[in-house]
Amino acid sequence: MGLEFNPMRSLIYVDCIKEQNRHKLKHWLYYHHVPESIAQFGPYVSKYAFYPALPVPQDGERFGGYKMQLTEHYWMVNPMCEDLNVKTLKEFFPMDVLRWQGTIPEEAPQDQMLDGDSARSTGGDNGMPPFIFAFLPISWQKDIKGNGRTMEDGPNYRWQFMLKYPEGVSLEEGDKWFFEKVIPVFEKASEVNRILSSKVIQSVNGCPFQRAVEMWFDGPNEWHKVAVEAAAAIEKPVWATSNVFPYLKPKFEIASLFLTDIAESDNYTQYRGFIPMR
Repeated sequence: MGLEFNPMRSLIYVDCIKEQNRHKLKHWLYYHHVPESIAQFGPYVSKYAFYPALPVPQDGERFGGYKMQLTEHYWMVNPMCEDLNVKTLKEFFPMDVLRWQGTIPEEAPQDQMLDGDSARSTGGDNGMPPFIFAFLPISWQKDIKGNGRTMEDGPNYRWQFMLKYPEGVSLEEGDKWFFEKVIPVFEKASEVNRILSSKVIQSVNGCPFQRAVEMWFDGPNEWHKVAVEAAAAIEKPVWATSNVFPYLKPKFEIASLFLTDIAESDNYTQYRGFIPMR
């Protein structure tokens, strides 16, 4: 059977582990990656956007804070379908790009070139954090708090995070703790304006993360008051891999991005090629 209409949203978490390399990573993204990506999936992706990461707030490192950007796609078909296996051009994806993001060790081969799909599945089995490429339903599945909020209610400080429960803990068991012990603390906090969540569609590409969550605050101070101070009282699960909330291993079991409402580049409508400052 040929391609089938299968709308999905995907989220890629892009880190920058050393400020020495931020400008290099941004150059690769805009000089190589954006035009190559549009050329490849333009016919079957309806939106392709970059959202810059805000600075990781105080104590945010233990929540697996990422420091570069969120890459968002809205797919009309499953990009892993066999019908799309043939690529006329290979992506320019040098190993340095993964080193800059921290999904491969510094001592990995210097001259090796990966194809894009292989690069987006690195980490996790080499002692480094996994490359996060998560597919979700096109719309959020759970609307937990803040339905009815409008743009007039003010700018939002968005905490988006991915969860992967520890080895041996089922999604059902992990979710039971998350929705019965964690969510009520955030739901009742006046500092939290919006809560949304979806399961990751792991069957698309084997993404190790299981759940995506987004919570909105007025700013990082409000986030800290709830996520660090109030959440300290949340019951520690028996399967915890850390002694402090969120009781998960940063970047391996919880990964976070702190975002504004708008994209830095909605690439279909704003990208006009790589034009450097004169």
